[in-house]
Amino acid sequence: MPQDDPPSPPPTPPAKPRREGEGTVVAERKASRTKPPQMYQVVLLNDDYTPMEFVVMVLQQYFKRDLETATHIMLKIHHEGRGVCGVYTKDVAATKVELVLAAARRAGHPLQCIMEAA
Repeated sequence: MPQDDPPSPPPTPPAKPRREGEGTVVAERKASRTKPPQMYQVVLLNDDYTPMEFVVMVLQQYFKRDLETATHIMLKIHHEGRGVCGVYTKDVAATKVELVLAAARRAGHPLQCIMEAA
């Protein structure tokens, strides 16, 4: 009896030449750095009708300034026509502007408060 040879494996298809980069995944890790948010300054504008005491109260209540600093900022507004109350992110600055304008309207004063890019 002839001895049976073990079956031979099926022939493998010829290897295709690989193109550079084909079938490979290269993941590059870039150090992503987030930029700090843009800051905005909240500015009070001078007018001839809003009492100085009201401006000082606004600076103390909404911008957490002590009496001396609030008075200094109020005098700057009075003499120069405008004064920076604080520098904040966009959302915080917009909220503070709205709070100040609402307080001025409630009190019947024409005080103007704006925000601008710092």
